[in-house]
Amino acid sequence: MSRNFSFIGYLFGRKRDDNKSGKTLKLLSDKNIRKLRSVLNINITDKTLYTRALIHRSFLEINDNIELSNERLEFLGDSVLSLTVAEFLFKNFPEEDEGFLTKIRAKFVNRDSLGEAAESIGLGDFILIGNNLTRSFIKNSKTVLSDTFEALIGAIYLDQGLKECKKFVYRIVIEPNMRNDEYLIDENYKSQLLEYAQANKFQIPTYKVVNEEGPQHNRIFTVIVLMGDESMGAGKGKTKKTAEQNAARVALRKLIAKEPHSED
Repeated sequence: MSRNFSFIGYLFGRKRDDNKSGKTLKLLSDKNIRKLRSVLNINITDKTLYTRALIHRSFLEINDNIELSNERLEFLGDSVLSLTVAEFLFKNFPEEDEGFLTKIRAKFVNRDSLGEAAESIGLGDFILIGNNLTRSFIKNSKTVLSDTFEALIGAIYLDQGLKECKKFVYRIVIEPNMRNDEYLIDENYKSQLLEYAQANKFQIPTYKVVNEEGPQHNRIFTVIVLMGDESMGAGKGKTKKTAEQNAARVALRKLIAKEPHSED
């Protein structure tokens, strides 16, 4: 396995002329490189890899001298992330079957989980974007955040190797999920609420964080679920995802309770 990943690292790490002017390193200021090094807690060696990981495809539209976005690194990072999480689960849940392990891995590496991991390190502040996107859009787009987070994992793997990359994934992805019991959460409430709303031609539910409290390492989020302008329920949790699930559960119960019941 290590030989295979070494070969993959060689392929992705090979130099190529994907920066015509040779100015990739200047896309991130020295100040931002230092900030990135601090939030990642990693001794960055190859700045170009991390710069590449932060280039959203929209950035190419205003920079003709750059030909590649972070998508290749995203592909690599996805594989490294999946391996790291799978190995952790295999070793730590020896009594569980393949079905359980697959389900839990999916929860660890899905878009919401990776989006929250990206938010926890402020990754949205570093992403290089085009003029057609706003910084607030990037910070609220779980897709962009999760994709960039995977690209970042790819960069760390190529720069620091598999061992250091695993440490990063454990610290930012695995440990928070295990600490907050995220892997035990039934994620059906949000999807059930959405299906209920669509079936009854209600407005699509949206979620809004209305309060954050507690120290950074032990935050409590309060989220409300809205249908149009009406608040249908509120929920709390140690992550936004947990709070959203709890809010959806409250809303679903409220809607079902309002249903007319036929008399015998």
